[in-house]
Amino acid sequence: MNSLYLPLADLVSISLLCLAVYYPRHRRRDLLVAFLGVNVGVLAVATALVNSDATLGLGLGLFGVLSIIRLRSLELGQHEVAYYFAALALGLLGGLGSLEVPLTVLLMAVLVAVIAVADSPRLLTRDHQQLVLLDGAYTDEAVLAAVLGESVGGEVRKVAVHKVDLVNDTTLVDVRWRSAEQPPLPEALSRSTSSVAPTAVGA
Repeated sequence: MNSLYLPLADLVSISLLCLAVYYPRHRRRDLLVAFLGVNVGVLAVATALVNSDATLGLGLGLFGVLSIIRLRSLELGQHEVAYYFAALALGLLGGLGSLEVPLTVLLMAVLVAVIAVADSPRLLTRDHQQLVLLDGAYTDEAVLAAVLGESVGGEVRKVAVHKVDLVNDTTLVDVRWRSAEQPPLPEALSRSTSSVAPTAVGA
């Protein structure tokens, strides 16, 4: 009976990670299918390897090769790489069954919770990162930071120059900046906004 708990815990965990955390935030159906498929595939093969004469190291090595090929075949964001490996880890935890059931379930819950918190849109909302192509070739870092500050409308924290094209007069930079805090609404405006209520239109 205990052998059924871990696969069930894995399916619950990956469902929460994909359907309750990832998809509502990022809306990529293709990666949703990929995460679910990878997780269930790892779970099935890891379970089969544990109950067979094949060495577990062979199976883990195979999944390592497959994961590298998968990551190289499609450009993924760093947050999507985190979801991808979380799906792999959940499948391995559910399929290997090398730990006690309560500890395994706790590890699954911690993994899902860490990804959910780390990828929360409410975390570090003022910090941003973007690849910017500027109309101008800037070789002076101080001037470049000033121009970027005006362009992004915030405090530039770090600038990484990818390319300075002196022929076409452009600069490609990776900029990280912190946006200014939104000013609070005037008291009269906030009172009038909060007092507005929908009215019913009579026949």
